[in-house]
Amino acid sequence: MNAYRECYRDRRVMITGGLGFIGSNLAHQLAALGARVLIVDSLIPAYGGNLFNISGIEDRVRVNVADIRQQSTMNYLVRDQDVIFNLAGQVSHIDSMQDPYTDLDINCRSQLTVLEACRRNNPDVKVVFAGTRQIYGHPDTLPVTEDHLVRPTDVNGINKAAGEYYHLVYNNVFGIRACSLRLTNVYGPRQLLKHDRQGFIGWFIRLALENREIQIYGDGTQLRDFVYVDDAADAFLRAGVDDASNGEVFNVGGTEPIRHRDLVELMLRTAGSGRFRCIEWPPEKKAIDIGNFYADSSKIRRVLGWEPATSLADGLARTFEFYRAHLDQYVPAAGEQVEAL
Repeated sequence: MNAYRECYRDRRVMITGGLGFIGSNLAHQLAALGARVLIVDSLIPAYGGNLFNISGIEDRVRVNVADIRQQSTMNYLVRDQDVIFNLAGQVSHIDSMQDPYTDLDINCRSQLTVLEACRRNNPDVKVVFAGTRQIYGHPDTLPVTEDHLVRPTDVNGINKAAGEYYHLVYNNVFGIRACSLRLTNVYGPRQLLKHDRQGFIGWFIRLALENREIQIYGDGTQLRDFVYVDDAADAFLRAGVDDASNGEVFNVGGTEPIRHRDLVELMLRTAGSGRFRCIEWPPEKKAIDIGNFYADSSKIRRVLGWEPATSLADGLARTFEFYRAHLDQYVPAAGEQVEAL
């Protein structure tokens, strides 16, 4: 059952964006499996990279503070790697609409930088790209399968779709083994809590812990599915060693959808603090909202054997336990300036 995990012992693995949320959780799993882990992260202040995210494994990973937009740096770092988990990116939908050129640079041009480095310096490497459900836009049918039309509603979705297709082209044309995981809403320990521009669930967790009011847009009936970060990391691990994933895209979704209102009520019960109310949608967020969304993950179950193993209730309990112990590492101190665009 766990043969794919054993494959990582002594394997050279690079994680771009490895000090961020999903990347650091993946690094913890890889370190436990005995992989030789290289973390590459630019530590751009507003993007979620946090050195505390590798607390406990500092002596089992190497960290290179570098920007994947730098071709010469990538040319050097990709050499001799067996697997690259390519998670570096700009993930804020709102930021992408306010600063589309930076989003284009990071989510498109930098993906070509990594792939060209592989083509020129390590053509035998396997690359797993962190895609997103945002590329689908407003769903025509639910649950959403990988055959659904790609029709993004914001700049971030457009650029993430392009980044994904670059990986598929390099797989199909240049033989760089690559695939993409289209992640739904991932949550869990080590998520950015400093501001609310990288998804709502991390921000809601902070508000609940601080006994503040959570504001739900609309009437709270909107549906989403959620994936605990350890389960998302397991999907990356499976894709990284299984050539059945080459040239493929996979949805990585939760076990079942839940209404925003029900999610928040579960969060408040788990935290034992906080409150909520429904408010009108801010126009700039309503314009790019995709409505109800939940994914059909049957393809990755069938091809790679992945199953989400963590219920939402258990995942939230673990998440709140982590932040209760380490909130000072994720929330700015009083008077500290939170980064703006």
